[in-house]
Amino acid sequence: MRYDVDAIRADFPIFETGIVYLDSANTSQRPRQVLEAMDEYYTKFNSNIHRGAYRFSEIATEHYESTRAKAKRFLNARSTREIVYTRGTTEGINLVAYGWGRKHLTAGDLIVLTILEHHSNIVPWQILAAEKGARLEWVDIDEQGRLRQDQFAALLEQSPKLVSFGQISNAMGTINPYAEMTAAAKAAGAMVLIDGAQGAPHAGIDVQAVGCDFYAFSGHKMLGPTGAGILYGRREVLEEMDPFLAGGDMIRTVRKEGTIYAEVPTKFEAGTMPIAQVIGLGAAFDYLEGLGMSSVRAHELEMTEYALEALSEVPDLTVYGPPASERGGVVSFDVKGIHAHDLATILDRHQVAIRAGHHCAQPLMDRLDVSATARASFYVYTKREEIDVMIEGIRDAQRIFA
Repeated sequence: MRYDVDAIRADFPIFETGIVYLDSANTSQRPRQVLEAMDEYYTKFNSNIHRGAYRFSEIATEHYESTRAKAKRFLNARSTREIVYTRGTTEGINLVAYGWGRKHLTAGDLIVLTILEHHSNIVPWQILAAEKGARLEWVDIDEQGRLRQDQFAALLEQSPKLVSFGQISNAMGTINPYAEMTAAAKAAGAMVLIDGAQGAPHAGIDVQAVGCDFYAFSGHKMLGPTGAGILYGRREVLEEMDPFLAGGDMIRTVRKEGTIYAEVPTKFEAGTMPIAQVIGLGAAFDYLEGLGMSSVRAHELEMTEYALEALSEVPDLTVYGPPASERGGVVSFDVKGIHAHDLATILDRHQVAIRAGHHCAQPLMDRLDVSATARASFYVYTKREEIDVMIEGIRDAQRIFA
């Protein structure tokens, strides 16, 4: 089902500036509905949650907890108790590494990652492996950026304790066969964490159907504010995990002799949480639900196909990754003789915003034998005409560097 992109864009005040924003994989723009939900909190019932026996606090708590129910529905989780608020994907993965990994991993245990991973799904496991004496093994890609499933199968034969991988690559856009990989990993006895930073905003997921143990994502990449994200965890797994942070609100009882923790998910939500941001994330869930994730995916696929076709007509330009049907709304490329940072600077003169660099995926850049790529990424508000402006800017850069 198609939607009216111009009508969508009218909800986003930032487009009144004239910017051609092709960096949504980095962070998305926010519609008025999200901004207004946060403004309403600050101007009409600003107060702390769970702690005040007065009307403003009760209203704030109701709005805050309603986001948890929306996240449950978005993910098709079994219970709101499986929805933990975090600051974003990075904190969610670190929470699992600390609360589950430090309790269950021992010397010699195997952690399986992939070469496509964002640093947030690498560094916590490197730290944990160094601390526990565990070992990391990596699944490589083929020449089109697809994960080597033969290597993955071989690593599963070594009975890993944990398998952690992204649903969609942030650097190449590759859509991994996450359901099949999860099923294979679970059959091998592994716990499975899926990095949904790119998957949740652009494709969604049914965590019960997929069967993963953990799924982490950020609000700011899916029309919501920065500072709020979600960690899904199977309830029985969360209940036996240790807390990540300790302090106010994550306790049931504190005595000099010791502390009894609150039930999940509160056990993992210490201190004053980002209340306005969580409320804004709830409005983002509403907005995406109104569009329908199948429509979001269809629009991105159309934009990606158009971009790949347009880029193929630019000489001396290399695109990395699989065909449009196997990638999200992300296109990484290199223009011969022009560093990605120089290209991004010239595109900025055309009011085009792209990302240039290693995209927090340096092991992948090493695998591709490049120091950086230029990356254009699309979302619900992207128009074909914006891709045309980017192409004009690339050709301008080529004239400058000729």
